[in-house]
Amino acid sequence: MFTPELQEKAKKIKLLLLDADGILTDGRIYYGDYGDEIKSFDVRDGLGLSLWAEAGRKSCILTAKKSSILKKRAKEIRVSKVYHNSHRKIRSYEIIKKKFHLKDEEICYMGDDLIDIGVLKKVGLAITVPQAPQEVKVCVDYITQHNGGRGAVREVVELILKTQGLWEALISKFYE
Repeated sequence: MFTPELQEKAKKIKLLLLDADGILTDGRIYYGDYGDEIKSFDVRDGLGLSLWAEAGRKSCILTAKKSSILKKRAKEIRVSKVYHNSHRKIRSYEIIKKKFHLKDEEICYMGDDLIDIGVLKKVGLAITVPQAPQEVKVCVDYITQHNGGRGAVREVVELILKTQGLWEALISKFYE
């Protein structure tokens, strides 16, 4: 649950920016017999991101790798844009901020490794997962209860949308 201070930050969020490996996945990379990359995604995260989009919010993925699997999954769950090959994430972050005409305080970033620290220090709401290294944990506002690739994104989507008073209307269709 968000503290009152975190709730104030969450009320301002318009864009959810996500690292891929370690946030949308468990951080493991599997290879098939032919060298093809295999990733596992949590369906709860997928529904959460679809509801986020339904609420009129934007989401982007910021990843250092290029992955056709990630691009396919992002399309399925209504992610606005995937930024591949972002080895200097802070540069990509500034491009995203400008593209969507947002201020730092209107962006939530979920990252789990050292490459994410620069962005985590800039955004309005910085979040990581339990398996992140200590250097990342000290830079964030919130550490999820769920691990990356195991519902962490859904947890954050729920917390933000509940804080913004949008959650109940979005899920009411599931009760009909």
